[in-house]
Amino acid sequence: MHQAQEQHGGCVFSEAAAAQMERITMDLGRMYHERNEALREVSRAHHEVLLRLSLAADVKDDDSGVHIIRIGYLAEALALALGEPAAFARMLRRAAPMHDIGKIGLPDEVLKKPGAYTPAERAVMNGHPAMGAEILGRSRVPLFQMAAEVALGHHERWDGSGYPGGLAGEEIPLCARIVAVADFVDALTMDRCYRRAFADEQALGMLAQQRGRAFDPRVVDAFLAQAPALLALRDRINAQPPSFEQLSELD
Repeated sequence: MHQAQEQHGGCVFSEAAAAQMERITMDLGRMYHERNEALREVSRAHHEVLLRLSLAADVKDDDSGVHIIRIGYLAEALALALGEPAAFARMLRRAAPMHDIGKIGLPDEVLKKPGAYTPAERAVMNGHPAMGAEILGRSRVPLFQMAAEVALGHHERWDGSGYPGGLAGEEIPLCARIVAVADFVDALTMDRCYRRAFADEQALGMLAQQRGRAFDPRVVDAFLAQAPALLALRDRINAQPPSFEQLSELD
């Protein structure tokens, strides 16, 4: 009889312990979810602020402000054409618009100057990648890590003659190599304050000339192979740019 009560008591104890553990597990799950949601909100707010700053920087160099939107979508499409994972390409679409955020600190007399720079002006202009990486900061959020890599590396050259670090070849992060090509073509085919846009065919020819010099040959080849689709994507964005809410939304 005593043994049966002990067994019965042990059963009650086990059920109570199991119920308590279940409550603890549920509480931890709820706390983890709330923590993730809070971090997501902080990241979303951070992204929105940086994106607005990037738009402000772009308007200094492009009155429409659509250039950085096109760069994001072109970089995503180019990454997919290279066979990169969809998650990488999607993140690059969000990171690429911040590539020139450092231009927010450049004086207009340098940024909008037609013709050649003086050595002092070139030094100022060449400082914008490092300035952009500094604005983006040292974040543990993968999106902002990628954005900082793009900002710092998109003016490096495949042959090692770029800036600010003189990196060469695959020393340059792939995300920056992709954005460099998308930025080059898009910038050539848009009107600037100091020149008219180049025709698409001329811009593509200029890109081909820089294969293996300024740009990764594999990325250039992918752009040229997909040029009709990429230029059509550019035209669709010009006709109907995505809303700011779509740009700042995080997965």
